[in-house]
Amino acid sequence: MAKKSKIAKNEQRRLTVARYAARRAILKAIIRDPHTPDTERAAAGAELRRQPRDASATRVRNRDSVDGRPRGYVGTFGLSRVNMRQQAHAGFLPGVRKSSW
Repeated sequence: MAKKSKIAKNEQRRLTVARYAARRAILKAIIRDPHTPDTERAAAGAELRRQPRDASATRVRNRDSVDGRPRGYVGTFGLSRVNMRQQAHAGFLPGVRKSSW
């Protein structure tokens, strides 16, 4: 079980990313466009740097939806490898079978 504070901080980051996503996309498009004047590109870069660090999507950590475990995340199910195995054995994940050969 992850610390409650880490889970809460990650959720706060998700909200911040969602709040700034549209503006960040516009600024990045301005910076990427080769026809943008240098002064406008520099201004867009400066505004992008003024935004909070947590506005970047790479700051959000994928965590297990059951207990918040940050490692071994399986994106298909939103679970860590540990919880995925437990739930698959219990029959809670339809279509998932234990392989044997």
